[in-house]
Amino acid sequence: MANKKKVIVTGFEPFGEHAVNSSWVAVQELERLGLGEAVDLHVCEVPVEYQAVQGLLPSLWKEHQPQLVVHVGVSGLATTVTLEQCGHNKGYKRLDNCSFCPASQCCMDSGPDCIHSVLDMETVCKRVNESGLRVALSVSKDAGRYLCDYTYYTSLYLGQGHSAFIHVPPLGKPYSSQDLGRALQAAIQEMLKLLELDPKHNKHCNHKHHHQHDYV
Repeated sequence: MANKKKVIVTGFEPFGEHAVNSSWVAVQELERLGLGEAVDLHVCEVPVEYQAVQGLLPSLWKEHQPQLVVHVGVSGLATTVTLEQCGHNKGYKRLDNCSFCPASQCCMDSGPDCIHSVLDMETVCKRVNESGLRVALSVSKDAGRYLCDYTYYTSLYLGQGHSAFIHVPPLGKPYSSQDLGRALQAAIQEMLKLLELDPKHNKHCNHKHHHQHDYV
């Protein structure tokens, strides 16, 4: 099919206490399941390094020109599969896997404080939760000011809001890799339906969040 939708989904490498990163395990399970015949799915593993993210994401957007990029990360605090509504520009103080953090503690020096996804995550959440999947989804507006938030903001900036971020719990707390893969599949399929119906423009907000979480 010449008019296939192109979707990129990423997970993260291990870091800290997460010797196995459930985000990459879930993405590999999603790759096995696929997103249907009409979608060209490309997956990749992202290093837990600020500079690597700054190098990788522009090339992913440019080379593949996807309709949607979905980043998946692990949260040690999460007990649900959590859809993140927005990414934040400032507050990056935690050191990455190379013991580095940006001197400016921000993603884009001239960028807005916060960028929202064009996707309404509450709608995606409601639809998946009502579908009988037996995996609970929730929505958050604080992706944690570490590599997850940094990656999300960068992708929202590069893709004019056509990005999403999904936090998953560690494996077995309570979901299996198969559960997480099915949840990713269901959520991304709903996101693609929303994009088809309403390709909105990106919008910015100036929310200030001050939480420190065990997030990528």
